[in-house]
Amino acid sequence: MNDHDVLAKAPLWRALAHLCIPMMAALSVNTIYSIVNAGFIGSLHSTALLAAITYGIPVLALVMAIGGVFGVGAGTAISRRLGGLQEHPEYADDIKRTSAFAVYGSLIVGAVVGGVCLLLLGPITAGLGAVGAAAAPTAIYVGVQLAFTPVLTLAFTLEQLVRAEGAAKASMTGLIVSTVANLVFDVLFILVLGWGVAGAALAIGLANLVSVAYFVRHLIRHSIVQSLAPRWFTMRPAVMKEVFGVGVSELLQSGFLLVSSLVLNHIATFYGEDLLAGFGVAQRVVQFPEFLCMGVGMGVLPLLGFAYGRRDTARLRGAIVRSAVAIAALVIAFALPVFLLRGDVLAVFTADRSLQQLGATVLTAMLVSTLFNGFTGLFVALFQATGQTVPAIVMSVMQGVLFIPIVFGANALIGETGVIWSMALTETVMFLAAIGIFATRRRTILAPTPVEAAAAGTAVMV
Repeated sequence: MNDHDVLAKAPLWRALAHLCIPMMAALSVNTIYSIVNAGFIGSLHSTALLAAITYGIPVLALVMAIGGVFGVGAGTAISRRLGGLQEHPEYADDIKRTSAFAVYGSLIVGAVVGGVCLLLLGPITAGLGAVGAAAAPTAIYVGVQLAFTPVLTLAFTLEQLVRAEGAAKASMTGLIVSTVANLVFDVLFILVLGWGVAGAALAIGLANLVSVAYFVRHLIRHSIVQSLAPRWFTMRPAVMKEVFGVGVSELLQSGFLLVSSLVLNHIATFYGEDLLAGFGVAQRVVQFPEFLCMGVGMGVLPLLGFAYGRRDTARLRGAIVRSAVAIAALVIAFALPVFLLRGDVLAVFTADRSLQQLGATVLTAMLVSTLFNGFTGLFVALFQATGQTVPAIVMSVMQGVLFIPIVFGANALIGETGVIWSMALTETVMFLAAIGIFATRRRTILAPTPVEAAAAGTAVMV
């Protein structure tokens, strides 16, 4: 059974496993890599260099978000067109135009953004908070990353285009190949050549170039609907509207998450290093289930888009329900034992008793947040996959807009405890808002096909 058949007719649990498990594996490998990468820099025994790669995280996140504008926007559009291709053969040309626009658009925008940011490297470095001994290595690390901006945006875009056709295994392989290449380059540039943070940034850029080569080869050899030929590149308003309508929500979500993180760190600093350390430890613990839930949300996107494009509402509804069940099962299976053994878990990271007690409270709050965040992510994926532009953007903006007044208000009312529980409260409100928005769009998203409508009408008459 090929990837298109998985989207069209494979049993839903099998389809979810085919699409989601590779994404979970790839994200987990990437998490392991981020820890190992920090270890390579840490082996140089320089606090300034470790600080530099931390300061550079927002820049990399922003660059990847730009790739998400084209990748997620085009990928969901392609999945919907693929679902309706049988009834609308003219969609074949639309898919080619969309894929070509995403590829060359991400390259062009990546080059422009990277060039402009390189000219403003000094102010950007200062804006990231890098001062003193960390300023110079941060500028080097960020500068090398910015030089590779077109490659980074293209790599993320291509990975989304590969997944749009249900080729989750190929997507996973590309991400793992990139990670392995990154590790090899780290050893060469950091340990052998001693290039420090410049080597770390260069390793990221070249590893993404490897993934670009892999994804391009896959699309050319295996895709029967997409095209990377320049002749299909177009700036037709219809294509741009469909790509940016959904893709912008991805950029806004990343931007507001970054702002929320900076605000939380700023407020937490007021209570001392213990609270910041508590958040840091708890985030490392909950990162694993968060990525598993993210793997479900990202993995199911093409299936939701394909079913919606085909107007197969029974399959669309079944995919939504099963994805929600999978997310609940993953979170509960992880959260329950971690909550019960939270003392032992935190002892792995720190021997400080007071920090363990504070970390236990932070960890409990973040486990609650993870549960609601997983469901909210599924709703956002549904809105993106079905081309619901306004709900997708509203959900992306809402998190940042809600979190800032909630964390300031909670801090003013109940102090440190309020700060700890502010994200959980925000995610709970987001989940309720997602349900409300879905209720208003339910008829549009789950509109019955003519066959289903006729069957329902017959049933009523009988």
